[in-house]
Amino acid sequence: MPRSARTAAGWLAALLLLGLLTGCDRLPSLGERTESSALPPEEARRTPLGRAVAPLAEDHPGRSGFATLTDSPGALAVRLRLIRAAEKALDVRYYVWRDDRAGRLMLDALHDAAKRGVRVRLLVDDNGLDGLDATLAALDAHPRFQVRLFNPFTFRTFKRLEFLVDLPRLNHRMHNKSLTADDQATISGGRNIGDEYFGAAEGPLFADLDILAVGPVVGAMADDFDRYWASDSAYPAATVLPPPPEGEAVTTPEAGPYAEALDRPGPVTRLLAGTAELEWAPMELVSDDPAKGLGRAEPDGLITRQLLARMGEPEDRLDLISPYFVPTRTGLSTLGKLVDQGVEVRVLTNSLAATDVFLVHAGYAKYREAALDAGIDLFEMRALADQPEEEVRAGLLGSSGSSLHAKTFAIDGEHVFVGTFNFDPRSANLNTEMGFIIESPGLAERIHSSFADTIPDSAWRVGHDARGLYWLERGPDGEAIRHETEPHSNLWQRMGMAIIAWLPIDWLL
Repeated sequence: MPRSARTAAGWLAALLLLGLLTGCDRLPSLGERTESSALPPEEARRTPLGRAVAPLAEDHPGRSGFATLTDSPGALAVRLRLIRAAEKALDVRYYVWRDDRAGRLMLDALHDAAKRGVRVRLLVDDNGLDGLDATLAALDAHPRFQVRLFNPFTFRTFKRLEFLVDLPRLNHRMHNKSLTADDQATISGGRNIGDEYFGAAEGPLFADLDILAVGPVVGAMADDFDRYWASDSAYPAATVLPPPPEGEAVTTPEAGPYAEALDRPGPVTRLLAGTAELEWAPMELVSDDPAKGLGRAEPDGLITRQLLARMGEPEDRLDLISPYFVPTRTGLSTLGKLVDQGVEVRVLTNSLAATDVFLVHAGYAKYREAALDAGIDLFEMRALADQPEEEVRAGLLGSSGSSLHAKTFAIDGEHVFVGTFNFDPRSANLNTEMGFIIESPGLAERIHSSFADTIPDSAWRVGHDARGLYWLERGPDGEAIRHETEPHSNLWQRMGMAIIAWLPIDWLL
């Protein structure tokens, strides 16, 4: 590089750093936020969704109705239909919102809702936003559309450089995901908003799980959204984003790969028609105190405490599905004690070939042998996109996907958690998380049985003997195929994992 170019690059780096240093501590005031809250119950019940839910809820007192959303394109179609069904209010929050077909279809649907008089509140974690500043600023200018950014970056150009000077604050993110219409129906689970979460991206496609719910648990969701909306980490978009360019508008893409799913009747269509096929069970929402986003939550406000208090310890079976499983020594000790007490513990997580976060897989890999020695059964998701579709049986997480993204676990054939919580230090200590506790023996048994029926078709079972780790694959005829090294990996990847495993970075993973 010529000397003049090096000098120019140095000046540019200095200017960027100066901008960060002078801007990162200048968060806007929260004093001028507009107050708003969930709909009054009587108003919510008068909406089309409210009139559809009321007779069903009356037939199932004290229970909430739910449907599992496993089909990826269908999960987007259900969201779009729920938005279109709303008459009074839409409360939406997500960790990642892509500027792609799925993201634009969702924003267009929300914009249409605002234009027909629906109040729209959109809360998005700022770390999951790229390329949408102008569009969100334009939407926020609509009188029925409010946008807030959770824990925003003050430096909008190359914004993640701000991590260098404000890591303690910016390392806390809002990982929550929910969409609630008229305080009568809600969707929550593992999916963010982007083509890869709905089966239409060119890169990794995620196998995921969401829950569509109606009934009493939706009121808890509405209250939880309100406290996040009013939290000290939620900043109005107009105070953070530059004003939108004149004429900026939401572009409406063709439905493309989602067209077929949008043409099929789904659970929202059946709900409005009075033909809903829902399971009814006691359900509870657990959610971190949003103060966790600033590192200020009290222990009782953390989802980890809530899960333990409400679900208790397993006595017979614990089956856990998590894309990012970093148990730490403490977690491994806890799981090992359960095994010693006679509890069967099985874990499904991503393999190196399937993971979309290499660092987290390295953090998990260093605990593999200890987990196996403790008696925990480990399964690692294969990259299913490389397999013929006819060789993969549809199960709880559907039949398509190249990377696991669902976060769920079942206990003793009775209790199920479905939500956003990854079993890693980041979810436990840094990010805000949420999820449903469902007392459903039927759903619990589907998760338990999947470890014997469908998961072996889509995952390697990890073992350990005198020669070291090995991976067992179920072949087309049911025979066991043994791999002596991590499948679909190369020497450089394995060396990289070994190096990362030595680093003291578990708390970041």
